[in-house]
Amino acid sequence: MKALLYTEPYTFSYTDVPDPTVGDDDVLIRVRACGICGSDVAGHTGKTGRRLPPLIMGHEAAGVVERTGRNVTDFAPGDRVCFDSTVYCNKCPACRQGLFNRCIHRQVLGVSVPEFKRNGAFAEFVAVPHWIVAKLPDDMSFVQAALLEPASIGVHAASRRPISDSDTAVVIGAGTIGLFILQAAKLRGARRTVACDISDFRLDLARQVGADECVNSHAKPLKQAIDELTDGRGADIVFEAVGYAETFREAVAITRTGGSVVAVGNLAKETQFNLQELVSRELTFTGSYASSGEFRACIDLIASGRINVGPLVSEVLPLKDGPSAFKRLLEAKENLLKIVVEP
Repeated sequence: MKALLYTEPYTFSYTDVPDPTVGDDDVLIRVRACGICGSDVAGHTGKTGRRLPPLIMGHEAAGVVERTGRNVTDFAPGDRVCFDSTVYCNKCPACRQGLFNRCIHRQVLGVSVPEFKRNGAFAEFVAVPHWIVAKLPDDMSFVQAALLEPASIGVHAASRRPISDSDTAVVIGAGTIGLFILQAAKLRGARRTVACDISDFRLDLARQVGADECVNSHAKPLKQAIDELTDGRGADIVFEAVGYAETFREAVAITRTGGSVVAVGNLAKETQFNLQELVSRELTFTGSYASSGEFRACIDLIASGRINVGPLVSEVLPLKDGPSAFKRLLEAKENLLKIVVEP
């Protein structure tokens, strides 16, 4: 099959590779669309340690069932499907509780680390266990379905802390995940949602998907802007969807006493903050990692229009154009958010 093979930092080859092995519990899927994730762009620089070459990346995908393993009864050739990016064992205590992102044997499609390597969906075919697969409605396009995985991450993040109908929810970072968190927080009842970014292009997208307020933190200090919006009280819940030490500290600073900070971005491994703030202001810090099966609920949310994916798709390109797409996303000279490639 043809695949986009990551061979060394900053380098891809559109080439022939062996077809995936299909186990008894697997579904072989002919990939019809796969989104390029920001983690893929960062990973292909070789700096994150989570994309060790050679590797086929890609974990935001959908397609058509080509064939199934002998233990698979819920799917048949021709079914239109999507699948989770987290490959969980479906057997361990966490999996039995539905906490799939905490599976002790967890792997991630398109990721290679010393502990595991799992080829992904920047290819004509991908094989995945049937329990991470779900059928798509006929009226959902494969490009829309390619955004189910990042949508599920946003929905999971928005569920990590309670949200009430009096809350102001702030999202720092209006990238793909941040824009899905915004929509999910609104669906969970937030009275007001605020998008914060340094890009007017991304803030415009935030408005298109329903943000009530937008703040460009280059134009105005973030704490000043949030204080003005909340009469000095601070945000009830802040989602940090960038992952830098500085933006995490900003998230803490703009959260009201007794409020919550949900950390979603994870680019920086360490940060420093004032421990006394955590204690004396009784803040709640919560992490949010990947998703835990929410992609099934996201099928209906996207199909019904309650989550809007249209504005997030910047371009749809052939898979063979993947190397140039990665270069453009890394250089960030254009107004691009999500590029979807089609094998």
